[in-house]
Amino acid sequence: MKFGTLPLAEAEGALSVHSIRLPGLELRKGTRLDRALLEALARAGVERLVAARLEPGDIAENDAAASLAAALAGAGTTADAAFTGRVNLRATVPGVLVVDPAAVDVLNAVDESVTLATLPNFRAVAAGEMVATVKIIPFAVEGAVHRAALARARPMVRVAPYRLRRAAVISTLLPGLLPKVVAKTLRVTAQRLAPAGAAIVWRAEIPHEAEAVERAVREAIAAGAEIVILFGASAIADRRDVVPAGIVAAGGQIEHFGMPVDPGNLLLVARCGAVPVLGAPGCARSSRENGFDWVLHRLLAGLPVRRADLAGMGVGGLLMEIATRPQPREGLEEPAIARTAAVVLAAGRGTRMPGRNKLAAPLDGVPLVRRAVEAALASRARPVLVVTGHEPERVREALAGLDVSFVHNPDHAEGMSTSLRAGIAAVPAEADAAVVLLGDMPRVTGGLIDRLVEALAPAAGRLVAVPVRQGRRGNPVAWARRLFPELAALTGDVGARHLIAAHAEAVADVAVEDDDAFVDVDTSDALELEELHRIAARAGTDGAEALEAMRAEDA
Repeated sequence: MKFGTLPLAEAEGALSVHSIRLPGLELRKGTRLDRALLEALARAGVERLVAARLEPGDIAENDAAASLAAALAGAGTTADAAFTGRVNLRATVPGVLVVDPAAVDVLNAVDESVTLATLPNFRAVAAGEMVATVKIIPFAVEGAVHRAALARARPMVRVAPYRLRRAAVISTLLPGLLPKVVAKTLRVTAQRLAPAGAAIVWRAEIPHEAEAVERAVREAIAAGAEIVILFGASAIADRRDVVPAGIVAAGGQIEHFGMPVDPGNLLLVARCGAVPVLGAPGCARSSRENGFDWVLHRLLAGLPVRRADLAGMGVGGLLMEIATRPQPREGLEEPAIARTAAVVLAAGRGTRMPGRNKLAAPLDGVPLVRRAVEAALASRARPVLVVTGHEPERVREALAGLDVSFVHNPDHAEGMSTSLRAGIAAVPAEADAAVVLLGDMPRVTGGLIDRLVEALAPAAGRLVAVPVRQGRRGNPVAWARRLFPELAALTGDVGARHLIAAHAEAVADVAVEDDDAFVDVDTSDALELEELHRIAARAGTDGAEALEAMRAEDA
């Protein structure tokens, strides 16, 4: 292939190397230059351009890419049409991508003009997902290079379709393992299985005893389970521990314990006859990717997972930290909560109370937001940060004289998440946690705030503390620093409620006996009812008498 700068008079039939945009003319890279295009370029004042011209024996980029892709595509893949020297290979079925890395390296070493890129080996893929791409770098390759590449090309990218559909999940129980943890484990596991077309068809919650494990494994297989997943109430510590001992007693064989993937180190791989049995590590209770995923999907696709396969997972096996892990990866004991900040959200427009600034509205003579801030100041949390947005001067005026710091959120109209992000970003680096309060909740007390902070225990995995009454969760909410990045990533007009649900195993419920953690003031009627409540509380009267008293005061 000839390549260089040519005068327009010598460029007919060549390919434009660069895109050119001129008034009334757009020339794309790789366009074959005909007489009409060259005349248009001349009229636009172009005299020379960089062009490429194929020589005898050269293979055009699209033809070269298409022929190579056809030779490389294995079972479960298909090739797209060639475009600009590129052909994408896509999965035709959901399954696990299987690549021959050595063969890919050999092909890519043929010549710099020929490239093949793939997703990571053993990656779980969906039907239609791009799994590899063949790209010819220049506009054409020499015939000798093309022949050399084809000589080394063979099906080296395939998708192993999922084969196992029926899963059993066995959970062992010990005192202290909350039912909500088991419930979340089942939910997360079902979500993991769904892309493979698999489902939980049998489940059991049993005592954490080898004999119970033995019985459950036998019953699960007898019920038709094609794969058995065991979640121990306590992590497996040895091949002779409760879970592996129960598997062996059921006639199983332990194939490997442990893997060089973190999180996921404590994975147990076993087999009872033809049925694979997995002793899940604790991180498998989380929906985030961990070593358990790598093994589970291979087994669901009917691929063997040998000791050598597990040993080879170390490079790339250091995955992202999971915030809810009980201890930090470095193995250091995480200190208890020493310092906590309070973040009061006071940026909203209060649209349900038109005609007035809701947060500045007086409640028993005191601005609504001031009551929430005074509660924060009555706790041990410091500093107290107030996030403003709508009419910030009114909020500042309502809090005059209080020892608080203000954080203005200019994006408050985009939703509550922006105020939460602004407040969390302002928390001092030395703070271990933050309590997030709503500015329209007048009954929260400093004592409740302190109880929430005391319930946090990052070293034990308790990263969120929430007031609860009769199964209902209220506000404020205390957050350990480990979850700050997730709070800072929130978007839209939402709070952090879904994060609490996502980290159910890390939530400490703080029981409350009254409605103080649930009363917010959104409307004028709600403000009037709260005023009534306070008058009644002072007078010791019932609601009707208090209402009459309030009306008398208004008169």
